[in-house]
Amino acid sequence: MQISRPPSPRPTAPQPRRAPPCPRGWILAVPAGLALNLAVSVIVLGQGTGALVAGAVYLAAAGIVAVGMRRHYPHAVMGACNTVTLMRVALTAALIAPLMGDAPAGWLVAAVAAISLTLDGVDGYLARRANLCSDFGARFDMEVDAALALILALHALAGSPVGAEVLVLGVMRYLFAGAGLIWPWIMAPLPVSYFRKGVCVLQLATLIALQIPQMPPDTGIIQARIASVALVWSFARDVLWLWRHR
Repeated sequence: MQISRPPSPRPTAPQPRRAPPCPRGWILAVPAGLALNLAVSVIVLGQGTGALVAGAVYLAAAGIVAVGMRRHYPHAVMGACNTVTLMRVALTAALIAPLMGDAPAGWLVAAVAAISLTLDGVDGYLARRANLCSDFGARFDMEVDAALALILALHALAGSPVGAEVLVLGVMRYLFAGAGLIWPWIMAPLPVSYFRKGVCVLQLATLIALQIPQMPPDTGIIQARIASVALVWSFARDVLWLWRHR
């Protein structure tokens, strides 16, 4: 007697994995940042046409951040910490507006940049307090610092006595990332370093000081060179550590 076996179930095709939605609070934070961006660009910095460029840059950056959050952010809530960082994106993008005009450097640029730098310490505190720390948040904060440094370096190049050497303070992060495309070991995680954080503060503080019109030329050049040497040394230390631990 032959016993029939039930037919084996047909294999089902794997269901595509849906990306998680953006965390709660994102829908409100983006238009708030756009309003801040346009207000600073038009009212404070007084650039109508440049404000459109600054707003477009902010929206593009917000879109990139949204994609990154969907893929890498581990929390369901955006939180005040990432909202503050997004506001820093709005302020940083607003500083593009004066570059479209005739007076790219000045007290107002220094003031807006100083506010952004001050908020750099606020978002980390809020993340720790709300238990929303993440690798994504740290990377988000770092990239805003890099963008702020680049824009301020362009302001300093156009409106300060320092020459093209000031661009060292604005492009080092991007040179580092470009080197990572050639040598992938450069993009490995780095240990926490207070020396690196201190150099970042020195870098941004120097770039803000270079926006002040009353800065004596010799003083500005000396400050820029000191900050540039410190920044190059900081990156060299990190590259050496990564090479040894590759």
